[in-house]
Formats: sequence, structure tokens, C-alpha cells
Amino acid sequence: MTSTQPRANGEPIAVARPVEATDDNPYTLGVFAPVHDELTLDDLTVIGEIPEDLNGVYLRNGPNRQFEAPGRYHMFDGDGMIHAAHFENGKVRYRNRYVRTKAFHDESEAGRALWTGLMENPEGNPWGNGHGLGIKDSANTDVIYHRGEVLATWYLCGTPYSVDPLSLETLGAQDFLGTFAGDMMAHPKVDEATGELIWFDYGPDQDFLRYGIIGADGRQTHLTQIDLPGPRLPHDIGITDNYSILMDLPLVQDHDARRAGKYRIFYDQELPARFAVVPRHGQGSEVRWFEVKPCYIYHVVNAWEAGEEIIMDVCRVKNPQHQTTFASPLSNMLAYMRLDAQLYRYRFNLRTGATIEAELDNANIEFPSVDSRVMGRPHRYSYSMSLGNEPTLLFDGLVRFDSQTGAKEEHKFGAGRWGSEAPFAARDGSTGETDGYLVCFVNDEAEDKGEINIFDAEDVAAGPIARVLLPRRVPSGFHATWVRADQLAEARA
Repeated sequence: MTSTQPRANGEPIAVARPVEATDDNPYTLGVFAPVHDELTLDDLTVIGEIPEDLNGVYLRNGPNRQFEAPGRYHMFDGDGMIHAAHFENGKVRYRNRYVRTKAFHDESEAGRALWTGLMENPEGNPWGNGHGLGIKDSANTDVIYHRGEVLATWYLCGTPYSVDPLSLETLGAQDFLGTFAGDMMAHPKVDEATGELIWFDYGPDQDFLRYGIIGADGRQTHLTQIDLPGPRLPHDIGITDNYSILMDLPLVQDHDARRAGKYRIFYDQELPARFAVVPRHGQGSEVRWFEVKPCYIYHVVNAWEAGEEIIMDVCRVKNPQHQTTFASPLSNMLAYMRLDAQLYRYRFNLRTGATIEAELDNANIEFPSVDSRVMGRPHRYSYSMSLGNEPTLLFDGLVRFDSQTGAKEEHKFGAGRWGSEAPFAARDGSTGETDGYLVCFVNDEAEDKGEINIFDAEDVAAGPIARVLLPRRVPSGFHATWVRADQLAEARA
């Protein structure tokens, strides 16, 4: 077992001071509180047996604030930290490392926080993301595998940072061989069949989306503009073999706040919700628009083509709370982070222009994923996280949903135990969407310790087939990915 302290530019940096915990902000307490060092752990206790055909690495991103900052804390403020479980021949290694963004280095060198948080006036902040928000780009939201590296991305569009999937060393800001300039949204999609990465960006003063493609050679191969009636804040994208589906949803920047230099959003019930279907390599002028019932969507499950239709499954927020005005910014933030989403399906008819939409299931589940090998093609199974009755972003269970039959298999982690996003991990020689495992971190609130849990994707309800005990918890965070052994071989090549 080894332990290292965070380092910047080869020199030790100041270890993060404990974030001040206040009873009225749960995101500074308990399973959300940051950890203060970087570990590499080899000799871990295993309950059960780690399958020898589970080979690859599970990576999960999330906020872990390095220094206390003035004002109220929001999860999107925390510096990105990736936690990883590397499986090889029946053994596992845990590692956690900060994403060394430019902002991280600047604060490390200063020995203190230089930015206020998302809920504060950014006046006085050194700089912000590429859209001039003045808010720190922390690369703390997602982690996506592409061309031998993983990309750490940020919620509000930011610089994608390349990270080595095994060492977790930050390789630097990714400019895709000098052909990419600007920011990228949190959830670009990778088509494993073509090697392409499909992305967009948006901004608080930008009445269009920039939509682009990074090719299998690592260079940007396509860029176009999709006009909007005003600035929007879409979060995700759907892709199929031949199309991309972007969103124009009624979540908008508060213009009064923007004029005052602040970041504040609200759900405008007077605006329609629309989807833009564009040929993958098409121009903005080729967009087909489909209007739907008002809603907001954080995450797409998957999309695919079926004859003259495009089908897209999502986690649809049916009652967005952003429009509600509470007595304090903290109350607004707590409502904003409290998800209420159901599995939902849209069918866009490219011949008639008609849209059919319907709920697939009414349970409150989020952070969905499918087998990455079928992304953009028809899938049967999706894997999502169940949200309990807590007022914060906590996952109390794991759900496998069969989109053909509507059947669900579910595992609850237990009282006071909270999990993290669990993408499908194909076993060696896997031949299908359930021929593999699910991996996630689980925190035990009472013990203040964490675990790595492994599930058989064929029988999620049976519970974990192996539990790897960690000496401390893994702070609750955001998105995860699984990188297979064959992809790691590409990374080493």
C-alpha cells in the first residue's frame, strides 16, 4: 500500500484543508465531504471473489474541493478528482488523483482558493470558462474514453482534459492535434464503430450551438452551427449511425443575472421543448426540428434508427424545479440538484415530421448507461441509478431495465449506503449486453468507509458477487465509465 500527496509541476502542493461543513449545506457533509490526499492501494480485502474475466478499469469523476472558498458551495465548484478501480486477472488496484486543470495549478501555486463558487458573484475571479462566465472550469463532471485516453469534462462546457486511464496522470488540455479551439459540453459521445467523438458547446450569450466531430485520427473533421432562438443550456446529445440529436429545451440563463455578471438559470414554461435532428456530418441548414411536451433532460440513454424513425430513450425530468423561487440561493441549489426523472421514449418520424412520446417507466432513476459497444444502435438493456427519498443527489440502488419487456431488476445498497454510476463492464470475450458485470463505488455512511462492488449483469437483483473494502469512503460524485482491457492495450500502444 502506498500513499502520495497531491503534486503540481513536480512539487508538493498544499493538502486541501477540510471544507467548512455547515448544517444548511449537505454537500459539504458526510459522503459528499472531500478527501485530502491521493492514494494508490494494492492490498485490499475482498469479500467474495473477483472474476478473472473482468479486466479493465472503472473510472468515476466528481468534485473534491482543494481549498475552502468564500461563499456558498455547489457540487460543480469542486475540483475534479477521478477515482479508479483497475482489474487485472482477478486482482484490483484503487487509485485517486486530481484532474490537474489550469485552475487547479493556479490555486495550488497560490496556496488558496482564487475563485468563488457557482452561487456567488464571479467579480474578482481570475478567469472563467471559454464563454466568459467567470466561473472556474473544474473538469469534475464526466470521464469519456477516446483514442487511448480519457477526457475529463465539465458541466457548463469547458476545456476537455486528457488523462491516462491507468496512472490517472493529467496529460494536459486536449486540443485534438491543434484542430480544436473552445469548450466542449459535459457528455460528448463516442461511436466505437467509427472511432468518432461527437460533441457540441453552448454559452450564456450564444444563440446557437456549435456542433462538431473529432475523427478516429484525433483531428476535428466537422464543425457547423445550429441556430437557436436564444441562449440555452442543453446537457447531453444522442447519436445514431447517421444522425445526431441535439436539444433546445426551456432551461435558460437569467438575463438580469447575466447582465450583473452572475450565473443563474430558470425553467421558462412559456418556451417550447424541441429536438434538432441533423445528419452526423451535416450542416446546420439540414436540421429537422421536432417539438415535444415541455420538459428538461439531463441524460440520454441511447438513440438509434428504425426505418423512417429515430428512436431516443432518455431520463426525462417531468417537473423541473429550476423555475421555483425559494427564499435563499441555497434552497434553489438544493432543488436544482434534486432529480426527478423517468425513463422516456421519443420517436421522430423523418418522413412525416411527427413525434410520438411515451413514458417507459415511472420510477425515479437517473445516470443511465448502455453497453458502449451498442451506442447509437438498438439496445435492449440499460443500467441506471435509483434515487431514494433523500433531498440530495444520492443513489440508493442499481436498476437494469429491459426495454423490450419493460421488466426491471433492482438492487438496493441498504440503509445509509449510497452508490455511484455503474456502467456495463463487458467480460473477456463478451457476446451481449448482459454478458459481463457492473462495477460501482458504494459508501457506508455509518462506517465512513467505501467499497468497490461488482455485480453480475445477468442477475443484478442477486446483489454483489464481490465487495472490495476500502479504508475510506469515495466522496459521492458524478459520472463514470468502464475501459475494457482491449482499450487499455490501445492506450499502452
